[in-house]
Amino acid sequence: MTASPRKSSLLVIFLTVFIDLLGFGMVLPLLPIYAEHFTVDESGWLIGALMASFSLMQFLFSPVWGRWSDRIGRRPVLMIGLAGSVVFYTLFGIATVERSLWLLFISRIGAGIAGATIPTAQAYIADCTTFDQRHKGMALIGMAFGLGFTFGPLFGYLAVPSGQGDPGPWPGYAAGALSAAAFLLAAFRLPESLKPESVPAARRLFDFSSLRESLATPSILALLVTMFVCVFSFANFETTLSMLIKKEHGVQFASPFGFDWRQVCLTYAFIGITLALVQGGLVRRMAGHVSEANLSAVGAVVEMIGFGLMLQAIQSESTGLLFTALATVVTGFAFLQPSLNSLLSRRSDPAKQGGILGLAQSVNSLARIVGAFLGIPLLKAQIGLPFLSAAGLMGVGLLLVLSAGRRGKDFAPIVRPQS
Repeated sequence: MTASPRKSSLLVIFLTVFIDLLGFGMVLPLLPIYAEHFTVDESGWLIGALMASFSLMQFLFSPVWGRWSDRIGRRPVLMIGLAGSVVFYTLFGIATVERSLWLLFISRIGAGIAGATIPTAQAYIADCTTFDQRHKGMALIGMAFGLGFTFGPLFGYLAVPSGQGDPGPWPGYAAGALSAAAFLLAAFRLPESLKPESVPAARRLFDFSSLRESLATPSILALLVTMFVCVFSFANFETTLSMLIKKEHGVQFASPFGFDWRQVCLTYAFIGITLALVQGGLVRRMAGHVSEANLSAVGAVVEMIGFGLMLQAIQSESTGLLFTALATVVTGFAFLQPSLNSLLSRRSDPAKQGGILGLAQSVNSLARIVGAFLGIPLLKAQIGLPFLSAAGLMGVGLLLVLSAGRRGKDFAPIVRPQS
């Protein structure tokens, strides 16, 4: 039986994920402000690259951090990530003072590397929970996602309280200070979760043979493919929403909603609050009573309904219907994401949790990169295309969820007979 994690340990894990999503949520609605005030080219390719740089670093470094955590322990990897967040979020604030796009790039690249420790946080939860508790632990991480995505836009709101003018440095400084607080908390209150008997299996940092062996398990590979399709679908939505609702000049379409900057930031905060409430309340309560496969399937269906409501909101130009659609899409995602992570964790060898969950985070990051580059051109071609595409992709995701849920079983060590 695995012991229950201490509350202070869970708080540090919670803050680690929260800080990562704080930066992502802070930058997402503010990117067009950078385009206007940091002399970014009008084509928007630099803005796309700025946004993709964070996800690209997570794609590259999540498996590295995961394997490192399998080798040297979860605690040191998490502390390295938090220390990096202190440095690069502070640099983010300096970049806004200096009005330097390149410092901004460096800060986002560094924050992406430092924030690629989410799979290590997931592995920490997996170390400290039984199979029956696993889904509740992953839902706690999902709640941190939601709160990070809530307070990130609110920091953006405080940076430009009038809705106009340069974004100030305080969002970056505040995120850096919070990272420092989490680092100190980890230094004094976070014990190591990796058991000594698990370390020999991770002697090599890049143990490609063990990862290939894990991927040869049909259920694990199927779950990774399912994650890619589902996150790809959601990325079409999250990367185009700001352009859809913002009253902007020089784009190829008129927004049916015409929000100012304050309304854009508060809309993203609404999304984060909804995600946190659903994952922290409803999903955690249902965990243990409903299987992860069934929760994932419910989430996929709810997301499809939400994308349909988005199309209706655009056509009718209804703000009320827009927020109903946003709440529906986010509720579906809140059911889907932690359920797939929990299912993947249950089917993975505990000695390889960090590497496999790191690979899953890379898959998620790759899906967000591709979704960002596809969603914006679709939006410019026809305003409803990203959401129609997202609904179709989620339909494929539903089929994959049902298939992956029926294949495979929880990991069980091979017991060899005594000779």
